Amino acid sequence: MPEETQMSFWEHLDALRRVLFHIVIVMAILAVGAFIAMPWVFDNIIMAPCSGTFPTYAFFDRVLSSVGMADSGLSTDPSFKVDIVSIELASQLFIHLSAACWTALVLGFPIIIYLLWGFIAPALYENERRNAGKAFIFGNLMFYLGVATGYFLVFPLAVRFLAGYQLSEAIRPIVSLDSYMDNFFMLLVMMGTVFELPLLAWLLGRIGVLTRSFFRRYRRHAIVVLLIVAAVITPTGDPFTLFLVFTPIYALWEIGARLVPAEKELPTPVSA
Repeated sequence: MPEETQMSFWEHLDALRRVLFHIVIVMAILAVGAFIAMPWVFDNIIMAPCSGTFPTYAFFDRVLSSVGMADSGLSTDPSFKVDIVSIELASQLFIHLSAACWTALVLGFPIIIYLLWGFIAPALYENERRNAGKAFIFGNLMFYLGVATGYFLVFPLAVRFLAGYQLSEAIRPIVSLDSYMDNFFMLLVMMGTVFELPLLAWLLGRIGVLTRSFFRRYRRHAIVVLLIVAAVITPTGDPFTLFLVFTPIYALWEIGARLVPAEKELPTPVSA
């Protein structure tokens, strides 16, 4: 029997308090380190998609050239540049602080999950711990894969389209620092969270809520819905960009389908 069941309510509460305290300490240390390194991080990582020399744009240009679409209007001019302005007096200070906290959250995600796992693990049986250990590794890999997809694919495409969109020639496209940073970190964390969907599908499959037949039955519906989601994430009008965003999202659906057990693999209830 799991040893955690022998603890009283107040012992559980005290253990949770220690875990939360350790999480706060880890986040504080990472945030201080991120605050110190933020000027370099800001110039070389966060602001990189604002330049036409960003690797994603160069990759798209090579792909378009290889398929004979170099003059289609989808290529990025190397002189492309997004002007970021600070409007509020204290905006740069607050952005410095918030960017350090967001960076600490992204970098400390595995540590936070590991500490929470240490609190939950004693309440699980041995076989459940083994499965949860695999889920921990898979979940972290998928989170960072989602963050990388957001940084190298989704956010640059959104910046390229939205920063260049003009309602009128009389309006000069200048982006505020707060708006840029809000979209940057929100999109990266959102993509990291979306990439946890296969893990969620696996967990729901383990408890019998989802089966593989669900994915087969609703695959055509999913394609339509995911195309709409991809169109919302990247509001560009070209099918090339839509395809690039749709592909990893649909891959998550297929990965989730492979992780969910088939009906014959589910445990059958024992008759009384």
